[in-house]
Amino acid sequence: MKEIIFLSLLLLSASAYAEEGKVKEDEWQNTTLSDETMKKIQEARFQYKKCVGEEMQKPAYQTLDSRASTEAIIKQCEPGLAKMRDIYIAEKVPAVIADRHLKQMRLQTTRTALQGMMFSEAARKSSQLK
Repeated sequence: MKEIIFLSLLLLSASAYAEEGKVKEDEWQNTTLSDETMKKIQEARFQYKKCVGEEMQKPAYQTLDSRASTEAIIKQCEPGLAKMRDIYIAEKVPAVIADRHLKQMRLQTTRTALQGMMFSEAARKSSQLK
């Protein structure tokens, strides 16, 4: 009985190992992006963050609630991320990986913008109390 269980576990582990070795089509193989591509991505990232920073300075967003203004700012600068996605797709990076990176960047930028807007709102309210 022990021998049967041992053999079945051995066969099961061998089949799992064989499945692990297969390459999935939508899985990105560890390749390198050219320096030119990296510069394009960094430039698009800089433009996106610059857009967010410039939008945060506009007086129209200072009167809104910090969450609503942050959402409006991020939506206003969304085309910057689309440019970056186009660069990734042109370099044959799978869409899943490109989208994951852009989502991460969007979340980080949203958190930073929200924090800045909340700080600004708190500063305005505290100056009104004095």
